[in-house]
Amino acid sequence: MQTTGKGHGGMIYADNAATTKMSDAAIKTMVSLIEETYGNPSSLYTFGQKAKEVLEQARADTAQLIGAEDAREILFTSGGSEADNQAIISAAKAGEAKGRKHIISTKFEHHAVLHTLNKLEKEGFEVTLLDVHEDGLVRPQELENAIREDTALVTVMYANNEIGTIQPIREIGAICRKHGVIFHTDAVQAVGHIKVNVVDDNIDMLSASGHKFHGPKGTGFLYAKKGIRLLNLIEGGAQERGRRAGTENVPGIAAMVTALNESVNNLGNYTNTLTPIRDRIIAGLKEIPHSALNGDVTKRVPSNINFCFEGIEGESLLLLLDDKGIAASSGSACTSGSLDPSHVLLAIGRVHDVAHGSLRLSIGEDITEKDADYIITSVREVVEYLRGFSPVWRDLMAGKGQFIL
Repeated sequence: MQTTGKGHGGMIYADNAATTKMSDAAIKTMVSLIEETYGNPSSLYTFGQKAKEVLEQARADTAQLIGAEDAREILFTSGGSEADNQAIISAAKAGEAKGRKHIISTKFEHHAVLHTLNKLEKEGFEVTLLDVHEDGLVRPQELENAIREDTALVTVMYANNEIGTIQPIREIGAICRKHGVIFHTDAVQAVGHIKVNVVDDNIDMLSASGHKFHGPKGTGFLYAKKGIRLLNLIEGGAQERGRRAGTENVPGIAAMVTALNESVNNLGNYTNTLTPIRDRIIAGLKEIPHSALNGDVTKRVPSNINFCFEGIEGESLLLLLDDKGIAASSGSACTSGSLDPSHVLLAIGRVHDVAHGSLRLSIGEDITEKDADYIITSVREVVEYLRGFSPVWRDLMAGKGQFIL
């Protein structure tokens, strides 16, 4: 743990869904390439071709780590948001050329997906957003019922970035194959955290981001199954087989793949370590009166704990936890500046007042049982303290309102 003099002697970083610390191996890879292999991979001379070799090895390794059949199916990007945009726009435009302008997604996707779909709606596409229900899970039958003859694309995230629920991706992919519809998944919170195999999971396109699994920020990749034509978002060069212009960030890409290799090969230990501690924290927070876990209890990534506490504001909860040495979140880092309640929590049926009192803890491999118990005690203390100042809580306790949780 980093020592900060806060809390019980150190800072507990519990916001790994927002970003992770780069691994030592990833840092070593990145620094080595910055210092020694800094040639342009598009250059024909030996110095550039050494960088090209590193780039293509990273591509092959990435394909192998996610179960892709061909390294050419991997396109390196600046992160998950870019990959989401390119995948969705490419599939939509391919469908439009065939007279298919209907897209299916869910109500609790990342904004990189939802905002792209909003843009396409303004261009005449029709978008169906599926319910995710109280447990935060898509019902495959409801998805199949929504597929039409003019459906061009289904895009459903693998694991939710706020409540951590894991969707029945393999079943969804099989349904899409059955109906001849392209299937894309935003797997930013899944890759490196749970087993992902694009062939076994029937995935046509997949987005991932390096800084979510101990790689550097500004790196990511898009998997696009052979035969899917990608439209360029960035023009100006022939890099990435003409699908993304701009000199490739070879040190960043190689560092990302180093981190991915570590994460994938350590999945068993990661799951076995984090799951019991995650469940320990969930059990402890459930003892707080008028609280509720958001999302399914077991069908969630090993690192995620997301709760609502009635009668408080999430922003105050985060600030007071920070004072106790705990770094946490109330939702997606991309929307942390918003005063509106999480669209994810609203999608699973939480009312506005309750959704405002949310807490997301996303723990990492360095978490201990001692840390877990400190988190439980600290959250209990802060919730009790905040409720003591809350007029909403006073009214509820006085019988002037009705408890929801």
